[in-house]
Amino acid sequence: MLFREIIGQEETKHHLRQSVREGRVPHAQLFSGISGIGKLQLALAYAQYLNCPHRTEEDSCGVCPTCLQFEKLQHPDLHFVFPIVGSDETCDAFLAPWREIILGQHYFDLDDWHRALGVETKQSMIYEKESGEIVRKLSLKAYGDGYKVMIIWQPERMNTITANKLLKILEEPADKTIFILVSEHPEALLSTIRSRVQEVRIPRLEQETIAQALRAHGLNETSARDIARIANGSYLAALKKAGASDENQQELRDFIALFRDAYTVGVLKDPQKKYDSLKRLRQWSLDMADSKVGRERQKHFLQYAQQQVRENYIRNLGEPELNYQMEDEREFSVKFAPFIHSGNVEGIMNQLDLAERQIEQNGNAKMIFFDLCLQMIILIKKPKI
Repeated sequence: MLFREIIGQEETKHHLRQSVREGRVPHAQLFSGISGIGKLQLALAYAQYLNCPHRTEEDSCGVCPTCLQFEKLQHPDLHFVFPIVGSDETCDAFLAPWREIILGQHYFDLDDWHRALGVETKQSMIYEKESGEIVRKLSLKAYGDGYKVMIIWQPERMNTITANKLLKILEEPADKTIFILVSEHPEALLSTIRSRVQEVRIPRLEQETIAQALRAHGLNETSARDIARIANGSYLAALKKAGASDENQQELRDFIALFRDAYTVGVLKDPQKKYDSLKRLRQWSLDMADSKVGRERQKHFLQYAQQQVRENYIRNLGEPELNYQMEDEREFSVKFAPFIHSGNVEGIMNQLDLAERQIEQNGNAKMIFFDLCLQMIILIKKPKI
């Protein structure tokens, strides 16, 4: 990968290039930051730049045999470690889908990786067996005159045994061998590992950088601007928001249905309307609990609902620049926001968070969502404090 192919991150690119030009290449580095900002992409471009025999001050040449092998993620001196499912396997068994997701999507997260493996309902790890493979690969003679590069994606998912073995390797690095740990949660790493790596904190992307990239994908100005604000510095989050318009619309419809009927039952006086709305809430809870929806979709809706409750509460402060909503969400909030206030916002958020945790713990979805409906009926009619 070339530096110029990566969105934004100009200061980090400059730092990495300069370290190579000045011969100050630490043997172990930790690229840390939130998901979707280009950490893995920077690691790949850095590895290619380190090994390109014809690199310029700005980038790899992109055309030499070394660059072409790096572009395909097939250079003999480029090695990967990443979470997998199955302690009897090593990452080598999953290199084909790993290369495919990097070359196909570029920006992806752990959920995307699990879907690529077809293991959405399982937990992935970096197992002890992988540490033996690391030692074996790094003991091999380098293919060229450059560096052997070991990129470890999501190192926080190593078990303790694996982490301690990696620590020993970091303490006794082989000559011209570079470790790049790419982490979203560096605080989860052993403190002894963190003390032996040089951390490179990758910042969130600027809103305009994300908006510009979205416009290049064909989004109109308004959508690109709205999504860039909501993405909070993550290009991956922006891509998912832009590519999930149908899902976004459905989540908004589900959110509106829940609170409109909860309001009718809790506040209005008409018995027939209250009865009809209660029946709709019961059906809403059954639809949300349907196994076809799936736990991930259920959790995502509850997260979405929490975000919308926050946005509606903030709207009441009269500071529109603090709101992060799409146009259709803003239209609904004009009338809905006054019903989210100091008297009920904390209770509503707590109930949505509780439902999310219960779904995460494989609770009975039918009971969870119907209880959520009942709680919303009570909370939506609470007076302001």
